[in-house]
Amino acid sequence: MLDIDFITQNPDIVRRAIEQKNSRLDLDELLTTHADMKTTLQQVEGLRAERNRLSKATAAARPEERQQLILESRALGEQLKELEPLLTEKEESVHALLLRVPNIPSEDEPVGAGEEENVEHYKRGELPTFDFQPRDHVELVEMNDWADLGRSGKIAGPRTYFLKGALVQLEMGIWRMAMDLLEERGMTVIECPSLVKEEALIGTGHFPSAKEDVYYLPSDDLYLGGTSEVSLNYLHSDEILSDAEMPRTYAGFSLCFRREAGAAGRDVRGLFRVHQFFKVEQYVMCRADKEESRRWFEQLLNNAETIVEALELPYHVIRTSTGDMGTGKVRMWDIECWLPSQERYRETHSVSELYDWQARRANLRYRDAEGKVRYAYTLNNTAVATPRLLIPLLEVHQQPDGSVRVPEKLRPYVGGREFIGGPR
Repeated sequence: MLDIDFITQNPDIVRRAIEQKNSRLDLDELLTTHADMKTTLQQVEGLRAERNRLSKATAAARPEERQQLILESRALGEQLKELEPLLTEKEESVHALLLRVPNIPSEDEPVGAGEEENVEHYKRGELPTFDFQPRDHVELVEMNDWADLGRSGKIAGPRTYFLKGALVQLEMGIWRMAMDLLEERGMTVIECPSLVKEEALIGTGHFPSAKEDVYYLPSDDLYLGGTSEVSLNYLHSDEILSDAEMPRTYAGFSLCFRREAGAAGRDVRGLFRVHQFFKVEQYVMCRADKEESRRWFEQLLNNAETIVEALELPYHVIRTSTGDMGTGKVRMWDIECWLPSQERYRETHSVSELYDWQARRANLRYRDAEGKVRYAYTLNNTAVATPRLLIPLLEVHQQPDGSVRVPEKLRPYVGGREFIGGPR
């Protein structure tokens, strides 16, 4: 959410952001609704001020004057009874429209309608070559009995899975490796609830625009979160932290759920796009300083790259276009890892910088060194999302016999094993 004063003073900048982000918002409707609300607010404030004046005058008036002042005060009260609910209604209308205002994308990010306009920033690692016919991840997990992708369907429907044996240990090892790295780099490791309230999803910006992608539990009026970013971003809501308490940096672990409503027919084979998954999420709430925010952006990206490099996976970094980066982002860069079976890179991580867009929605504030209360800046990035990250790991490190080589830095987390799977 942007500051309404910024919006009214810079309508051309906001209008351009709406166009660049492909946002469905009529800015003129917001400006008109806000102006109308301000008119009603001025009327209400004027009536309240007059009623307060009459109240003081009544207390100081002679007895013969009080009755008339009381009648005038009651008349003002009746007017307020009519106007105050109308003001509340108009304020809610403005707030609902403000929730749909996109953030202003950074001028140094590519402008475009979607992923076709994304720009490769750089590549790292050598693409694997095989002197045998490589298998895709589904073939590998089935031949090694590491997953059951068929029986899960009769229990939970499509895009679900059972993982088994060594693959579960490998998955858990990746979580531990990632959390150890992030803890070493100063982040607080925190396990987050999967259940979240609607206001937390509004706080991140997932709502109101993406409700169709979130599982809802109507009996409890709760939702299943698709990332621990949702709960971490609301952890300090309505608090005022001290400057000494900033920044807050978290490595959040949670079981995540997504309906994938917009992905019908896409990536239906295997483990790439599933309804239930685990995630270690990096989250930062820092001071309202663009240089500090950019340093954290680079640090979160470096953390993720360090994990990918520890897994010995070739990857590239993508600067996402304005139309692909999401409503609330100033910038978003993706890490995409190489999938031999598809002969292309696929997204495994996204690092996002949002300035105070989320903080205004979730009411995240701190008192700076000069004593001024300010909205914080927020950033987030995937550290690990599984089972998706298992796919490039299995495919890149597969051996002719169907076994998989465990990257050296991951071996301490899987009992020192150099290989898993293969002939029994």
